[in-house]
Amino acid sequence: MKSTLPKIRKTLSNLRRRFQVRWGSLRRLKPFSQTFGFDRGQCIDRYYIENFLSRNSQKIQGHVLELADNCYTQKFGGQKVTHSDILHLTPDNPKATLIADLTSAEKLSSNTFDCIILTQTLQFIYDVKSALKTLHRILKPGGVLLATFPGISQISRYDRDRWGEYWRFTSLSARRLFEEVFPADQIMVEVYGNVLTATAFLHGMAVQELRRKELDYHDSDYEVLITVRAVKPNSSP
Repeated sequence: MKSTLPKIRKTLSNLRRRFQVRWGSLRRLKPFSQTFGFDRGQCIDRYYIENFLSRNSQKIQGHVLELADNCYTQKFGGQKVTHSDILHLTPDNPKATLIADLTSAEKLSSNTFDCIILTQTLQFIYDVKSALKTLHRILKPGGVLLATFPGISQISRYDRDRWGEYWRFTSLSARRLFEEVFPADQIMVEVYGNVLTATAFLHGMAVQELRRKELDYHDSDYEVLITVRAVKPNSSP
């Protein structure tokens, strides 16, 4: 028995070396970028956001509302957009055409917008349910809400210090929230990401540092980005 112990130890040592994780440049306590990789190239979540909006670009038409600016309205709506509005919480945004808080936005007219683009916003709104009720109300019957929000993500310090950052969602919580306002059969929830892109995103790496096949592989256990397409029924008041 004693003569076999050295062989066993050697075998175990070889196995440990064979399967040992080599951390390399990832063994660090600070990310490569603390601005989501914006300073290194295209942010990984923005790659997924644009993929989602591109696939739903036919819905970005007519009277469109977007938050903070209208870059996605212009990029994916183009000539299909007849009127573009920009909503902001505070009056310090020169691009804004509407100033309102989605949780108490009585001055926003009901049944107004054919499409609302709401990217990476709901995590900053504590009263999410009231915001969703407003978004439903201001959509025209038949109008579509295109929303995205983070699952796995670092904190946005800029936004947290200004108006707070309250939530991280899962695809299940997103569906439950939206089903309280929109009919279940008018909601499509999708997730983007995998363990590699989640790790890269947390480190602040950029799209340019990953291969396309790595970005486009989706593992539902690693929800980097969650998207919702919700339609207001034509029968809505």
